[in-house]
Amino acid sequence: MILLTTDRLIIRSFHESDLDDLFCLLSNEEVMKYIEPPYNKEETKDFLYKYGLIKEPKIYAVTYQNIFIGYVIYHPYEDDSMEIGWIINKEYWNRGFASELTDALIKEAFKSHEMVVIECDYNHAASIKIANKYHFSLMKVEDNLNVYCLRKNK
Repeated sequence: MILLTTDRLIIRSFHESDLDDLFCLLSNEEVMKYIEPPYNKEETKDFLYKYGLIKEPKIYAVTYQNIFIGYVIYHPYEDDSMEIGWIINKEYWNRGFASELTDALIKEAFKSHEMVVIECDYNHAASIKIANKYHFSLMKVEDNLNVYCLRKNK
């Protein structure tokens, strides 16, 4: 199932066949630097089944030219808010994909929710830059995470 498309990207449901690509992503030390320690294959499989291959997924695969390049976080956060985020393969950094994904996810979330939330490590400059670019406000700092929110204009 396709959740969203942008000019260059497809955001879709995960498939079991995405396991190797997801492992490549989650085992990369640079990609995981501000998230958590890199995953081994079994941890990746558990992650895929726990968050991606469930009835109401919390994550969705992202493809570019039919190539898996990462995933987005897209799920209810609290009350009337959606959490968004993205993890992108290092080979695809600095191509504007994070901005493209953020823009699409904000628009989609605001169709049914009043607020969008981004959580990121308080040292992760790239994610903070995106939050600021889209005018998110720092809501709180919790467990070394900045929690940003963007309220829908009424």
